[in-house]
Amino acid sequence: MWHLRRRAALALVVAAFSKAAFARGDSPIIAGAADLKFALEDIARAFEAQGYGRVRLIFGSSGNIARQIEQGAPYQMFLSADEGFVFRLAERGLTRDRGALYAIGRIVIFIPSWSDLQADGSFANLREAIANRRLSRFAIANPEHAPYGVAAMQALQSQGLWEAIRPALVIGENVSQAAQFATTGNSQGGIIAYSYALSPHMNERGRFDLIPEAWHEPLRQRMVLVRNPHPVAERFFRFMMERPAREIMVRYGFVLAGE
Repeated sequence: MWHLRRRAALALVVAAFSKAAFARGDSPIIAGAADLKFALEDIARAFEAQGYGRVRLIFGSSGNIARQIEQGAPYQMFLSADEGFVFRLAERGLTRDRGALYAIGRIVIFIPSWSDLQADGSFANLREAIANRRLSRFAIANPEHAPYGVAAMQALQSQGLWEAIRPALVIGENVSQAAQFATTGNSQGGIIAYSYALSPHMNERGRFDLIPEAWHEPLRQRMVLVRNPHPVAERFFRFMMERPAREIMVRYGFVLAGE
């Protein structure tokens, strides 16, 4: 039943975007993984300031966006947090090619200001809180379709904490919702994207610490254009590889491809 409801919701999203896809012909729709929200918004503003045109941004979990594209959503470009979703679309002939690796993501443990937990990327304090039964709610993105949720699960599994923490997990639809849970009193903390923790929206709401990248599979983030893309979307794809966009990505904690 849950899967039927999710498919119905995806169909409604696709229908809504199809009706309004090109109400503004100069504004192609760029779909980005939720971890990119703040960085991509800054990049889109820089893109427009250069006179290249305007894009419309939507954000969600990479898995859900990939499914929406498979179902006909009129997105012109997809920036995934997991390159596997791009490869899947390419194999189905839904993209121009296999795209380009644009960044490697990182995860952090984020603790809101009011919580008595410590922002400790070694998980020592988290382990103690679980053992002492002080942990009741802890947020991550959904590992079923959110790459940052998968990375959070892998990090917890690598330290032998996954089974112990599962009863306390608060699952966000994507890393953006997990970050919301981690800052609004819905959880005592969470594992979120480094890019989110560095955003002005978050930096006064709590504290964070990087989680060792060896504890999870690399978050290889790949972008791709659909077949026959809008010219503005093509220009945005190229802009993502240019210095202004790359500097913004570095500011939000991403490791750039090739560096």
